[in-house]
Amino acid sequence: MSEQRIIRFMRIRVPMTIASLLLVLMGMVALATKGLNLGLDFTGGTTAELSYSQGVDTEAVRTALEKAGFNDTVVQYAGGAGDIIVRMPPQKGHETNVSADILAAANFDPANRATLKQVDSVGSQVGDEMYEQAMLAVVLSLMMMMIYVAFRFRWKFAVGATISLLHDTLFTVGVFALFGWPFDLAVLAAVLALIGYSLNDTIVVFDRVRENFRKLRKADPIEIVDISLTETLRRTIMTVTTVVLVVAALLLLGGSALKWFSVAMLVGLFAGTYSSIYIATNYALIMGLSKEDFAPPPKAEVDELP
Repeated sequence: MSEQRIIRFMRIRVPMTIASLLLVLMGMVALATKGLNLGLDFTGGTTAELSYSQGVDTEAVRTALEKAGFNDTVVQYAGGAGDIIVRMPPQKGHETNVSADILAAANFDPANRATLKQVDSVGSQVGDEMYEQAMLAVVLSLMMMMIYVAFRFRWKFAVGATISLLHDTLFTVGVFALFGWPFDLAVLAAVLALIGYSLNDTIVVFDRVRENFRKLRKADPIEIVDISLTETLRRTIMTVTTVVLVVAALLLLGGSALKWFSVAMLVGLFAGTYSSIYIATNYALIMGLSKEDFAPPPKAEVDELP
């Protein structure tokens, strides 16, 4: 690759790393002060799917539910104008027959009857257990990814990859805490999917770095990283563009059920692409990545006996 075609990514690695750390720190502060807006999957509560014979206003449904004694309800469309999803925390006085109570409150208009399609209830204790298991799943995923990269490449790469995955996870979760967006099992699934996506992108870069360390004996480590990132840039752009198009379609056409999953994916895709360039490789360089890690110096030749 000629000198003119190499993009010097590492020239701005210090300011980019500082900016990334500030963004992650901002998210962690929001996480510590505001906390996550946990969905009913983690806090417990009831989710009901209603189907009206005609289109209905969500505000009218919410008002009718409040009059029936249901507090803090969230009413959203689930596709068509007559399909409604109702989410609510545990309600006192409606524990025994919540399905019938919701249906009775929803039928506030005799000319537009509602049908209860499905009701799911999660207790608060079950929600707490699910939250603990969800956090455990994220931690175990990060640990297993680090072990895999350590065996697949070098431990210096494993450190860089782990910091990169932590960056992506904390950035995505921090954004949800900062803006108060709901965090439920769908968002958690997006976070776990992003861990795999980000690692895959990082491994492609690491693989090219390893090849170039063995091939370009006279280049210094920073130059080799710049060359490797430039060579994989087209593949990275094509991959992330394809995924963004699919996620954008889910966001626009998937309805409320996939809204926050899609938002988490879009945020994480940005973080994952950025971290593959400026986090994973940068921290591998900070750990002292060098040619000796891939091409040990040859043994000294022994003079032949006369």
